[in-house]
Amino acid sequence: MVVDNYATHKHQKVRSWLAARPRFHIHYTPTYASWLNQVEIWFNIITQRAIRRGTFRSVPDLVAKIESYVATYNRETRPFAWTATADSILAKIERLCIAIAGTGH
Repeated sequence: MVVDNYATHKHQKVRSWLAARPRFHIHYTPTYASWLNQVEIWFNIITQRAIRRGTFRSVPDLVAKIESYVATYNRETRPFAWTATADSILAKIERLCIAIAGTGH
């Protein structure tokens, strides 16, 4: 099981569930892992283009819509392109730091 660094997996109910299932092994991803960001982008694409404003009478209806969208998408698939430069990312972080703490670091 792959989890991010948020505290969800530390909640007692989650810990109990995991303790009852010793065959599950947790692998933590680093915060802001680029591949995880790409997965989030993929789910956003599905949400925006296939699910949002849709009417689904059942879970199988929703699953069928998603599977149909993915099949169509995969016929003309292209890899995600990372377009941000290191400098643009660092500039964004600096702006955020200034906005929330009044510091540049």
